[in-house]
Amino acid sequence: MPPRVVTVGARVIDLNCDVGEGFGSWRMGPDEALLRIVSSANVACGFHGGDPSWMRRTCDAAIAGGVAIGAHVGFPDLAGFGRRHLEMSVPELTDAVLYQIGALDAFARTGGDRVRYVKPHGALYHAAAQREDHAAAVVAAVGEFDAELAVVAPPGSRLLVAAAAAGLAAAAEGFADRAYTADGGLMPRSQPGAVLTDPDAIGRQAVALAEDTAGGPADAVGTLCVHSDTPGAERVARAVRAALERAGFTVAAFTAVPAAP
Repeated sequence: MPPRVVTVGARVIDLNCDVGEGFGSWRMGPDEALLRIVSSANVACGFHGGDPSWMRRTCDAAIAGGVAIGAHVGFPDLAGFGRRHLEMSVPELTDAVLYQIGALDAFARTGGDRVRYVKPHGALYHAAAQREDHAAAVVAAVGEFDAELAVVAPPGSRLLVAAAAAGLAAAAEGFADRAYTADGGLMPRSQPGAVLTDPDAIGRQAVALAEDTAGGPADAVGTLCVHSDTPGAERVARAVRAALERAGFTVAAFTAVPAAP
């Protein structure tokens, strides 16, 4: 069963960014500026970054800018920023993901909207892409919370397959500011050059990813990610959006953003 890919048109692409990853008085990236550029916000839910006040502020800023809110769920690993793998059982991981979605949705609804999609972060993103048990846990949590939520995952990943099998909407994701390996995977952050920093090169890669439909409609990229902790993140995001628009794409959220019921 192919994924029910959420798109809004052949030349429409979503631009998402990881935001709300500060903690207490510590700030990660230029969230306010980025939320004026992107169309979807992957908001940290307190496990790898963020805290209740950051979650509220980020949701409020996203709503004010008409930006779709996504739950950026991760392993409970604040010290490692969610980039360390934690071995958890399927029930444990399901509960951890469900907890994060519910917490963020409370702040989104308080601000007048709701969570629209779920995207794993860091080590959980890679684990759910490669392992059936982790993919099953993420999908189970999404389905239990709200089966209308979309799931964001790499093209061809186990997470997209699991989402499709559960009847969930899905959007395949490309990374504008990350280097890819020859087999199409992301280059590990431990390797030199894994994070791209030249805005023009990142813009060109974004367009190439948006244009690539070689894997067929089910794996066509529907959303592109830029990171708030990439050096010069605001310049990068502006360059990506400008490059996409020059190539004839309209940048818009892959899910509609009506008022909360």
